[in-house]
Amino acid sequence: MNLKTQDEFKISYMNDYNKKWIYLIVLSLIWGSSFILMKRALLGFTPLQLGGLRIVIASLFLFVLGFRGLFKLSAKDWKWLTMAGLLSSFFPPFLFALAQTELDSGVTSIFNSVVPLLTTVVGIALFGAMITKKQLLGVFIGLLGTLALILTGMEFSPDQNYWYSIFVLLSALGYALNINIIKKHLAHLSPLVVTTASFAVAFLPALAIVVYSVFFTQIDINPQMQSAMWYLLALAVVGTSIANICFNKLIHLSSPVFAASVTYIIPLVAVLWGVWDGEVINFYQLLGGVIILFGVWLVNKKKRPTS
Repeated sequence: MNLKTQDEFKISYMNDYNKKWIYLIVLSLIWGSSFILMKRALLGFTPLQLGGLRIVIASLFLFVLGFRGLFKLSAKDWKWLTMAGLLSSFFPPFLFALAQTELDSGVTSIFNSVVPLLTTVVGIALFGAMITKKQLLGVFIGLLGTLALILTGMEFSPDQNYWYSIFVLLSALGYALNINIIKKHLAHLSPLVVTTASFAVAFLPALAIVVYSVFFTQIDINPQMQSAMWYLLALAVVGTSIANICFNKLIHLSSPVFAASVTYIIPLVAVLWGVWDGEVINFYQLLGGVIILFGVWLVNKKKRPTS
């Protein structure tokens, strides 16, 4: 490798290295804020309405940006995109909305941070992924931090129904499968096309659910629903459409474990929003957050190329 080629390789590597961390931070801020948006939106909408409208609005926004790219997809692409769309774009919005009828926004985000662990397990078990001992250690350290947050939350907030966390864990499993599918079978497609196609799969069933939920007959006469609409719009456009494009770009730039590690940082943002909204946080939860950040750093620490 000549000196010019070496320099180009280093610059390209550094650009991708820096970009993936920027995407990770931006996504943490956006998705960390999504839980408080869901909480506020649920003041006016039912879980069915919130989940369905979130998908429908996000889909319409994405169709404007990437609809033409759908006609270039092969039948094989659509097979994997259908699976990815159902697992990550259709079921999770409903499951998260249902979970937050019984759990605080910060608690919901904490349970969601098992995504990296599930991504690793799914990748190894179903997709033949390889992982280093250091990355595996980082995943489990992050999980320990998450467990610390969960246990302290249960101690200080015993009035919440933690059985509803099952809905969050099911969503986390869907995300884990989706990440591995995109990385292995859809890496040749652009993030915009993958995101638009995934929501195209979810659009019609979500629209049917919105119609069934009698949203269109209630919106004109329900002031609470009208007020909550602003939170829903922010959640759908920024927290769903734009965030998913960024996330699929992150998957292209990095490993599945790195992309999934965004869910380790999301609780820190979500918990801060929860405190601002009157939810309670204590020293042990902060300590758990520090442990999580250390796990993220360990998972993604790699030796940079020197030649």
